[in-house]
Amino acid sequence: MDVTYYESHSFDPAFNLALEQFLFETRPAGEACMMLWQNDNTIVVGKYQNAVSELDPAYVKEHGIKVVRRLSGGGAVYHDLGNLNFTFIEDDKNDGQLDFAIFCEPVVLALRSFGVTAEVNGRNDITIQGKKFSGNSQYIKGGRVMHHGTVLFDSDLSVLGSALRATGDKYLSKGNASVVSRVTNIKDHLSENVSLEQFKEALKNEMARNRDIHTLTLSAEDVDTIDAIKSRRYDMWDWNFGVSPEYSVSKKRRVENCGTIDIRMEVQAGEITAMSIHGDFFGNGEISDVEQRLTGCALQEAALLEALADFPLDSYCRGLSVHQFTEILCT
Repeated sequence: MDVTYYESHSFDPAFNLALEQFLFETRPAGEACMMLWQNDNTIVVGKYQNAVSELDPAYVKEHGIKVVRRLSGGGAVYHDLGNLNFTFIEDDKNDGQLDFAIFCEPVVLALRSFGVTAEVNGRNDITIQGKKFSGNSQYIKGGRVMHHGTVLFDSDLSVLGSALRATGDKYLSKGNASVVSRVTNIKDHLSENVSLEQFKEALKNEMARNRDIHTLTLSAEDVDTIDAIKSRRYDMWDWNFGVSPEYSVSKKRRVENCGTIDIRMEVQAGEITAMSIHGDFFGNGEISDVEQRLTGCALQEAALLEALADFPLDSYCRGLSVHQFTEILCT
């Protein structure tokens, strides 16, 4: 069977996820399609995860890391330009049952050609010497399956660990939390000087083994459609954060010239449904005024700043600015 191939030259995660969705929704039944792509400085969370509890918000903000949600389930992953992503799209041959092994095999075979032994382990991981370098996920709809996986070739593992590291804030979420695993880069196991481009070519060949490759060219109209998907979904806070499941969060900070601020919140669909504020700060008025002001507000910096634009917060929490307060809430 022939296979249609596309290689994305964009490093924008919102565009690449929109591109995946476009190919999944528009390539005809009976056709196999595959794609190789990379994202720069990105956390991709699974469809059913609580995005907020999966990352360290302060670290993510400081380092300009993008956060996007994909269509498939599974755990959160970090992407940089030392990471390679692969996607298969084809007819579902397993009646809606997830089957990861068959799509992971090309990665194992590509590594074998460089003298590295890898294994498909557990639910959706590929490992070398027991250390994970590839996580995989699938999305099935309308008789078609989209399988996508990450491959850590030469990623900055220190950023990966810091970006996904739990903070001191306490989260109780109904979403699926990522499993913290020991990870490794493929490059650390290669006996020769193999580049990412060489590995990419080997993986492409294994993905298309015994099949003729037809390279796909996108038209200007295709790109416009992808951009529309991107703007409607993957660029939207409502999708990336707002669809997170219901969760509770407790945040406690010491603010100079103000005191200790202890905040408890209930959040559903990205909106604050309940809030209580405690601490050893000074102020006039009832702190419940602040709580009521923000109940129903999206837990998003811009929305919080708008809600508090004309509110005398300093009267309730002496020495606490609106920007300091919203920073505590969002990070």
